[in-house]
Amino acid sequence: MSQSYRVAILGATGAVGTELLQLLAERQFPLAELRVLASERSAGKRVAFGDETLTVEAVGDRAFDDIDIVLASAGGSRSKQWASVAKAAGAVVIDNSSAFRMDPTVPLVVPEINPDAAADHEGLIANPNCTTILMGVAVYPLHQVHPIRRIIAATYQSASGAGAMAMEEVKVQTQAILDGKTPPTNSFPYPLAFNLFPHNTPLNEAGYCEEEMKMVNETRKIFGVPDLRVSATCIRVPVLRAHSEAINLEFDQPFSPHKAKEILQSAPGVQVVEDWQANYFPMPIDASGIDPVLVGRIRQDLSHPCGLELWLSGDQVRKGAALNAVQIAELLAQRNWVKPASQRQTSFAAVGG
Repeated sequence: MSQSYRVAILGATGAVGTELLQLLAERQFPLAELRVLASERSAGKRVAFGDETLTVEAVGDRAFDDIDIVLASAGGSRSKQWASVAKAAGAVVIDNSSAFRMDPTVPLVVPEINPDAAADHEGLIANPNCTTILMGVAVYPLHQVHPIRRIIAATYQSASGAGAMAMEEVKVQTQAILDGKTPPTNSFPYPLAFNLFPHNTPLNEAGYCEEEMKMVNETRKIFGVPDLRVSATCIRVPVLRAHSEAINLEFDQPFSPHKAKEILQSAPGVQVVEDWQANYFPMPIDASGIDPVLVGRIRQDLSHPCGLELWLSGDQVRKGAALNAVQIAELLAQRNWVKPASQRQTSFAAVGG
């Protein structure tokens, strides 16, 4: 990457924003400027970036002037509010919320799966849901060899999916329960410490929650298979960080576990973890803080001749959110799909314009 870019992080003080700062420094993204933005109540705070500290600015109408790439992780309502402003200023927005994922004009990108989709951006690219990303990275390499006909997923989702405050709440709940006290519930409707419950997003008429439907609809869009059969059950579990998933795959023909393991051992973004003698397979404690999606326990589905079972763990904050966004930014820079402000003649049209 010979160019350098002016980047803004919207939502810089949250859990994903903090990880974005760390990843931009770790991966030495070519920065001409880094602007950290948040709401007015966070303005003036100091955040770490490598060996430096940066001052958080309040997002406003001129916050995106001369910015090339915006990494947005401030929630759907904030993204809807500010994406059009950033686009009008000429920036490319990589949005981590669900606000634009199913918009047919907005690319939904996982760089290990559909990098070319990012070329079709009109100033806006959507980052998929965490569970969708982790599952997609693990199963798409197999889909490329033998098409998948059906996916059944059960997720075991950590507190990190609800943010830094939710992670802290689980710690407080744990201590309260150990002390014989009633655990407080603010981030979740029920205690998560020493407990688990189905994902608490709203249910549709068929009984599927929003989180489950994200896995269904987003996987279809990313894979480019609009009629792919996908069903999911999403569960919150008392783990601080990193999600796990049990995946059942049905292919168009028999697929040996040995062959699947060989494919996944060389797949981008995947690390196979299998020690059958020790009964050691992917765990969230091992996946936390690292980039790869850990995949293991790859085995034949005893109920179907064309079925495989596998288990995965992946860091929700990292590959499930911040890392995927930074990889998209790197993709834009490497393939010259974003122009620095000094080279731009015109800006993108506003969203909906």
